[in-house]
Amino acid sequence: MTTTLQLRDNFFGEAERLLADSHGMTAHLFRYDSGIAALRLGNRRGHLVVLPFFGQMIWDAVFDGVDLTMTNMFSTPRPANSIVGTYGCFAFHSGLLRNGCPGPKDSHPLHGEMPCAKMESAGLEIGEDAEGPYMAVIGTYEYVMGFGDHYVARPRVVLRPDTALFDIGMSVENLSGADMDLMYMCHVNFAFCDGARIVQPAPFTPDATVVRTDVPAHVPRNPDYDALLESLATDPSVMEVINEPHRYDPEQVFYIRGLKTSTGGKTASLMKRREGDGFYITYDPVDFPKTVRWVLANSDQKVCAFALPATAEPEGYTAEKAKGNVQHLKGGDVRHFSVRLGYLPPAEADLAERAIKAF
Repeated sequence: MTTTLQLRDNFFGEAERLLADSHGMTAHLFRYDSGIAALRLGNRRGHLVVLPFFGQMIWDAVFDGVDLTMTNMFSTPRPANSIVGTYGCFAFHSGLLRNGCPGPKDSHPLHGEMPCAKMESAGLEIGEDAEGPYMAVIGTYEYVMGFGDHYVARPRVVLRPDTALFDIGMSVENLSGADMDLMYMCHVNFAFCDGARIVQPAPFTPDATVVRTDVPAHVPRNPDYDALLESLATDPSVMEVINEPHRYDPEQVFYIRGLKTSTGGKTASLMKRREGDGFYITYDPVDFPKTVRWVLANSDQKVCAFALPATAEPEGYTAEKAKGNVQHLKGGDVRHFSVRLGYLPPAEADLAERAIKAF
């Protein structure tokens, strides 16, 4: 049996209040001082703060007392039309018609129209499936443009009892009779952890861990930075361990290619912290043929997005179209995306590392 509670903006006040409690999971509603409505989805291990009407961003993620979210300049989410106006969340949906950093010939916003989309509807789903009980934040966003594209996006965040892993989903349905461009990235901004080690089912070789050398205009360049890029292009293995933060100011971006998969067809990556625990992500590379790594550490922001599942690389629409990376969704068709991610304590991180190395 599944129960769906439809959410309304006037349900959210300054004081946090309980909406639902089921199988060791809770859902609380509150509103930030900035006016943004938020839903705190919790279990015995920790919580997620989801912004149900604001692109269904996940603003915050904490499990077993460990904060998974990037260090940023924003104390609260802020109303914005573009992600740069509120760049402090744990995860957002990047796309869907356009994605990435716009190039000189592009007019789209950074990471497209979806990150700060005003949702048409939002709800809390409480149910049980083959994996057991769950709570899910659901929603819809309809994009329609006269003489242009028309689609509906249905993002979804699923939390279950007694686990620090959760699911981020996205379904896109083309409501038009014409084909639409499709570019999507599940943009997960994990915390920068000095000394952490990246475990990936691909070698740290120049052909498999490829440093981005076509740097977008917003990244300040200098001779030292250019020299580092040249060095990384021949030996990216020095970035297997995330240390010496100055090397990530300005940012470093890598394209991870040829990721191996488990017998079930999923790939996975792990950022194993000095403490022995780790951050983990797994997904189907058929749905996400590209994987991007973005690392930045400066006085204002620190992030290690060690595996960003994507349909295209983030160099903007024109560049990705030229590379053949822009996908198309036929009129009436639906595409589904799903990512499982979160936190692993030391014993589980050890098991995950062995599993990834066995792919």
